Amino acid sequence: MTREQWQKDYEAGKVRDLDYETMSGLPVNPLYAPSDSEPDEAIGWPGQYPYTRGVHPSGYRGRLWTMRMFAGFGTPEDTNERFKEILSAGGGGLSTAFDMPTLMGLDSDDVLSVGEVGRCGVAVDTIEDMGILYNEIDLENTTTSMTINAPAAPIWAMFVANAEERGADRARLGGTLQNDILKEYQAQKEWVFPPRPSMRLVADTIEFAKNEMPRWNSVSISGYHIREAGSTAAQELAFTLANGFAYVEAAMQRGLPVDEFAPRLSFFFNAHIDFFEEIAKYRAARRIWARWMKEHYGAEDPKSMMLRFHTQTAGVSLTAQQPEINIARTAIEALAGVLGGTQSLHTNSMDEALALPTEKAARIALRTQQVIAHETGVTDVVDPLGGSWFVEELTDRLESEAELMFAHIKEAGEGSMLEGAFELIDEGWYQGSIADAAYDFEKKVNAGRRIVVGVNDFTEGNEEDQIDLLKITTEDEQRQIKNLQQIKSDRNQQAVDEALIALSRAAETDANLMLPLIDTVRTRATVGEIMNTLADVFGRYQEKPFI
Repeated sequence: MTREQWQKDYEAGKVRDLDYETMSGLPVNPLYAPSDSEPDEAIGWPGQYPYTRGVHPSGYRGRLWTMRMFAGFGTPEDTNERFKEILSAGGGGLSTAFDMPTLMGLDSDDVLSVGEVGRCGVAVDTIEDMGILYNEIDLENTTTSMTINAPAAPIWAMFVANAEERGADRARLGGTLQNDILKEYQAQKEWVFPPRPSMRLVADTIEFAKNEMPRWNSVSISGYHIREAGSTAAQELAFTLANGFAYVEAAMQRGLPVDEFAPRLSFFFNAHIDFFEEIAKYRAARRIWARWMKEHYGAEDPKSMMLRFHTQTAGVSLTAQQPEINIARTAIEALAGVLGGTQSLHTNSMDEALALPTEKAARIALRTQQVIAHETGVTDVVDPLGGSWFVEELTDRLESEAELMFAHIKEAGEGSMLEGAFELIDEGWYQGSIADAAYDFEKKVNAGRRIVVGVNDFTEGNEEDQIDLLKITTEDEQRQIKNLQQIKSDRNQQAVDEALIALSRAAETDANLMLPLIDTVRTRATVGEIMNTLADVFGRYQEKPFI
């Protein structure tokens, strides 16, 4: 491909009507690349295979990333108000955090939920909660992301059923379901069923989205939690993409042609504090995904080869000491995500090492994105770091490290990335690799070979008063439990029982479970009741100890 061909693609896109110049008035070109020859084929041109320089020819000149702020706390009423605040402050999409009981498939009135309801996200027990959570929000015109994994299918069923009860067309709903169960066994530990039946549910959602919801990303393959658990950038890159290949294989085993579902797979990466390494990580991820989808899985549609991703700044990099300094950390990490070409971005709030964010802290985090977008000039040039000797060398090295890990996974699965994932989860290889990396980092911090400002150096100011924090009260928990018990009292219990029996029978077959799940949630069956019903068929997973 030549510069002239790229120029045609660029001009064919919709470019924002702005004056592209520096603050001194110097004009800025849309792209910088070798003018007298084609670039190295591994680097290529923006919007062209292998997409090292980005998936769109016009970069952020075409459109900015979606500023998708992560929010969820207390009751659905509480989070609905925060959602409205985010949208009114200029947020472009919603991303929902669920509390620990919901993430584990438990109801708020379960004995194991005591003290955790609404603490780290919003409590959702039934379709009624889903209705309150998105009350007065136009679901057909607001893209919605939901960070949920083990109970992803029933939670998504509640979202779809609630939207339809409000008159929405499921085919017009746009958003993302995280639904990445493999990384739960590898890093985050929020599972319910064993890996194989859990993967069956993921394949069900991929198939349902292909057939019924063409605007929905049914899986967001997540490196974020792998990195938060302590992995290196290379491990985050490799494990995440390998999990993506496993989902591709699972869907293809279902009989789905790769180009009919792969364009709706998306990714979710961490933006950590090592600035250039993170940028290189995103570039390597795009290139690896494009090559594997084309060469290993036979994809022909360019959209199947385009790795689209959401980024969240690194929660694990935030410190309880001198929390205002986290604003600086977040800004640097967010800039790395932007220079790496992210499609959407969440910026963490300065107080998140201590509590869920306050409204003020969340607004500052959003304003950080807006400063990057509108004041810095970094969006004026497509892939401004492309061709940097340092960045390109880091990209190559991360790609090589990832390929070594792919080879190990594939060998463990006797040629299958899916079977390799199952085998190595069972062996504890992922878990041990991440634990070793986390331990190595902490040794460096403790020895002073890695400085963390306010933690092991520059500690002046640690003794100052702390900032105001968001408080989740026991009254919030009791209010949610009372609402749940009222729903159980008012619903048609016979209809609930019959729906759960039908769901159980469907789970014993090879049928896609999404339609039975939608029928079940309409009866006001709870998350806990549904997950218990499925567990009676699938069993419950218990991780064995690893030495």
